[in-house]
Amino acid sequence: MSETPPADPIGTPPARRPRRQRGLTESLLSIVLGMEAAVLFFFTLVVFGLKILEPAPAFIGGGGAFVLVLLLAGLQRHRWAVWAGGAVQLGLISLGLLAPVMLLLGAGFAALWLWCLLRGRQVDRARASASVEGTDPADEGAAS
Repeated sequence: MSETPPADPIGTPPARRPRRQRGLTESLLSIVLGMEAAVLFFFTLVVFGLKILEPAPAFIGGGGAFVLVLLLAGLQRHRWAVWAGGAVQLGLISLGLLAPVMLLLGAGFAALWLWCLLRGRQVDRARASASVEGTDPADEGAAS
């Protein structure tokens, strides 16, 4: 009879896949959306506390928006999710119809979103071209 080979004799866990490298753009946009989720949480409490909306629409709408924004924060590696994150910026500004302070907050987050998108892509492109050339952009800054 043929015996099956024993399981791993040392007891080491199976090898894991290497972790996917996130770009700076993805990281920055995820951070902005995470901060916006916190703002939406507190905005929901404000809308309820000031009786701007009834409790059901305030908590259902606010909770739904909170969950949606958190999900989008984790999906920023996809092009469609970046576009959806841009739409979130417009939604945040439009909340100014319920509470005028959200016009200011929404505009600030939209500006931060745009800056993170543009600057993150610029740095990601520089890193990609440096990796093709075999140099590290961080080393160039340290040498000067």
